[in-house]
Amino acid sequence: MPSEALDPQDAKLITLARGALARAEASSAAAVRDIDGRTYAAAEVELPSLRLSGLQAAVAAAVSSGAPGLEAAVIIGADATDPGVAAVTELGGPAAYVLIADVRAQVLDRIGGDR
Repeated sequence: MPSEALDPQDAKLITLARGALARAEASSAAAVRDIDGRTYAAAEVELPSLRLSGLQAAVAAAVSSGAPGLEAAVIIGADATDPGVAAVTELGGPAAYVLIADVRAQVLDRIGGDR
């Protein structure tokens, strides 16, 4: 699935995730979009006392900001085994989806969601 074929809102999520990845100089990052269209991005957190994947951190930011649900997410530098995928499904239900992309913004896979 080439990035140029992406919905503009999904392309925006990739841009936000790439920005979080670069700012934090991390190996993975993510961005999510809630059902109201607001977006949240985060990189992985690796502290001695706290470990979160980028997707977990982005979901936590959305939830702590009052997001009523999620509709989409993008992960860069991680895969379908990311523990945040379950949180996206939990908050968004079966219609929510996660795009897995590489650092060049190429979508490698899609998990969930109505097609």
